[in-house]
Amino acid sequence: MEMNISVSGAGNCNLLQKTKDSIDELSFWTWSDLLVALKHYQDSPRTATSSGILEKCLDSLVGRLAMASEVTPCASTSSPDSSGLRISFNTRSTQSSKNGLFRATWWFEDLSALNPNLIEMLVKSMVSRGYNHVIVSGFLFYYQKSKFYTASSDEKREVLEIVIDMLYTLDPSSISCKSLFGVLRPVLRSNISKSCRNKLESMIGSQLDQATIDNLLIPSYGRSYLYDVNLVLRFLKAFLRDGGSELSPIRMKKVASLIDLYITEVAPDRCLKSSKFSALVMVLPDSSRDSWDELYHAMDIYLEVHTGLSEVEKMEICGGLNYKKLSSEACMHLSQNTKFPSTSAVQALISQQWKLKNLLEGMHNAKHYTDFTAKEDRGREQVVVYNEKLRAQLQGMQWRVMELEKVCKKMQTQMAKIMKAKVLTHSNARPLPRLCS
Repeated sequence: MEMNISVSGAGNCNLLQKTKDSIDELSFWTWSDLLVALKHYQDSPRTATSSGILEKCLDSLVGRLAMASEVTPCASTSSPDSSGLRISFNTRSTQSSKNGLFRATWWFEDLSALNPNLIEMLVKSMVSRGYNHVIVSGFLFYYQKSKFYTASSDEKREVLEIVIDMLYTLDPSSISCKSLFGVLRPVLRSNISKSCRNKLESMIGSQLDQATIDNLLIPSYGRSYLYDVNLVLRFLKAFLRDGGSELSPIRMKKVASLIDLYITEVAPDRCLKSSKFSALVMVLPDSSRDSWDELYHAMDIYLEVHTGLSEVEKMEICGGLNYKKLSSEACMHLSQNTKFPSTSAVQALISQQWKLKNLLEGMHNAKHYTDFTAKEDRGREQVVVYNEKLRAQLQGMQWRVMELEKVCKKMQTQMAKIMKAKVLTHSNARPLPRLCS
């Protein structure tokens, strides 16, 4: 392949020129011919690249893939988690979905024999031609898995870096969140570049609302605590950073529910520092949660396990607790919970009194409106029906008021006992001796 005119003589046709003439007839090559050429050229990339042969072979191959996808479109590849890209069938798959899978992925196995550098060139060419990003991402995940069976540790690192770099160039909505976590596992055990690791964490973080609790329970390799809390905190920061102002309340609430479950799972870890626990509690905005009962439960578990915490550390943990979003049952439990700082019981009582006041005001306004509409529109059937509904709501509010009054009364009794105990403790203390004048 390195023969040129100076070697073979001006009068003879050298091998390079013959190869170039053959390349001009690429349109007549079969798929197998292209694969054979690519596998051959990947072993001597310098010569193939300098002569432009490699690019032409890749361009011809990608062009055929594009034509094949246009002729036989596959509906099953409309989303990254669709059955078409799971690369395995389940018992409920229909024959049509199996056929669709084959039409979209028939070339995966053939091209998985190429080395990572050629895969990078291939994917860039496919993206530039507007090839379906869902199929491209599916191929990259397939390529990573297939290469790992026989690759050495250095080869695995190279494959991971190429796959992550190429995934990062695709539309985020075309990438399966589940498959990203599949790539994360080997990444955590390999020494890939920090840049690639950051890209992977960013991609996962941007789709955190699609993750499950099992995805997040990642062992902490080489550290004392059970789970990698720092990694989850980086996911959360990526979710908030990359989403920006486009984060919908629905996505925020899904992530908040997921993180509340995660905090409950990691709370029993005796090695988890209070600063990390507090960071998990405080990382999301308060608006992402409608209720704080699950977080209160997690705090209760953490304080029960970590009995040696100082009062300052306990205050730090409970500092972000929104008492107004606690249920009456949670507030009642908190008022009697000696594991929490004493100020927390007071805050819970104040919160319940605030709820009671708002409920009483709402009850008074509803009663006033009911009486007014009854006088104005007596005899009209619609008003009667409406008033009946209001009376039913009023009765429900009255019942709620009674329940809240009971809770507040119990909490006040409990607080009185606590204060009385403190007074007795101080009164029984031995007085200091008087100094002689």
